[in-house]
This record gives sequence, structure tokens and C-alpha cells, in this order.
Amino acid sequence: MPDQGPSAQSPTKGNHMEVLDLHALQQTYNEQRILLCFNGPLTRSLIEEIGKALRNYLQGENAAASAATDVFGAYIEMTQNIRHYAASKGWDDLEACATVVIARDLEGRYVVSAGNVVDAVDGTALAQQVNGLAALDKDALKTAYKMQLRKPRDEETGSGAGLGLIDMARRASQPLACVLRELPDGRAFFSLRVVI
Repeated sequence: MPDQGPSAQSPTKGNHMEVLDLHALQQTYNEQRILLCFNGPLTRSLIEEIGKALRNYLQGENAAASAATDVFGAYIEMTQNIRHYAASKGWDDLEACATVVIARDLEGRYVVSAGNVVDAVDGTALAQQVNGLAALDKDALKTAYKMQLRKPRDEETGSGAGLGLIDMARRASQPLACVLRELPDGRAFFSLRVVI
């Protein structure tokens, strides 16, 4: 009987890394309706490249212009916030990793999710802010946005601190949702979900 080489089920000898089951991963992505997923350090150029891929995907899907703009805007806001946060902490690429997922829900709406490691105290404050916005209706969000616009910008944060979050809440078709999972080292993993 001729040698058929290593079987598909058994990894080759000497290979200490388990073979990734891409089929199972694909099935999970399909079940979760995931269109695009990234996991790793977010650089400026990577944010741009993933953004281009996202735009091309939305154009190919003939997404409504307003939905495409809102999905892209949420993606940019979330990824840049993660990048700026890691930079403000002086973290290296390994600490500055993020997970970004763009999916569709059963009603066909786009779901933009992003998560990253944060100091637990920062995560708690951010979760309170997100939950506060989630409790507001569209009129109250519009008022909050106008009030935030009038506030002087904090020079230390170098951003409109909270303006982007309020804007995402205004554009979302459902209240913003977040999860804060505590880690053992005084840090936490913060995940934010925006449904467009």
C-alpha cells in the first residue's frame, strides 16, 4: 500500500503547535454572521487598510449610503479610541492589542464591536458612561451631544472626550452595549457593541 503522507486529522510529528481548525472557525463566523474580524495590535496603517476593506465590502453589498457611513464612522471611532488609549498609557504593541468584529444581526443590521484591555478603573468609568448613554432617548442624546460640544476640550486627553461615544449612540439603531470582564492584574477587557 503506498504511503499517503500525514492524515488530515493528525498533525505532523515534531509540530508542537496545534493545527488550527479553520473549518470550525468559518462555521462559527457564519453562525455569528461575522463579515470582518481582526485581532492584534492596531497601527494607524492597519486601521486604514481594514477601513478600506470595510468600505469595499459595504459598496459590494450595496449598503445604503447612510448605513455605510455610520458603520465606517463607528469602526474608525472605536479603533482610534483604542489606539489613543494604549498610546496614552505608553503600552507596547502586545498590550495594545484589540479585537474588532463587524457582523450582521438576524434583522440585517450591521453590528460593530471592538474590545481591548484597559486599566480596570478606566473600564468601570467607561462602562458607566456607555450605560448612561444607553438609557437616553434620541432627544436626550441630541441634547447631550450639544452640551458636550460646548464644553472646553481637555488638553490632556487631546480629544473631544465622549463626543464620539455620544455620536455613535445617536446614530445607533439600538442602545449602546458594553461588557467589562475583570482580569487578574488590575486590568479588564472592555467590549463595546454598536448596532447600526
